[in-house]
Amino acid sequence: MKFEVQINVMPQRALLDPQGKAVLNTIHQMDYATVQDVRIGKHILLVVEAQNEGEASKIAGELASQLLSNPVMESFEYSIVPLQ
Repeated sequence: MKFEVQINVMPQRALLDPQGKAVLNTIHQMDYATVQDVRIGKHILLVVEAQNEGEASKIAGELASQLLSNPVMESFEYSIVPLQ
């Protein structure tokens, strides 16, 4: 069975996000003063062949923690949707 896995990787809140700060500064220069914070991350889409959703979740968690994110600086979350 195939599953679509969507993984979002974001910098940890405690760490500075220089790219987000640069974008926020530009947003303020464009006179959007109501925008208070910007965090820039990664969105990764995988299609995984697995026996069941549990196995797909295990694969997604391992890839996200070991390859797709840096656990010292980033956190991640993912969702899984069965494909027809």
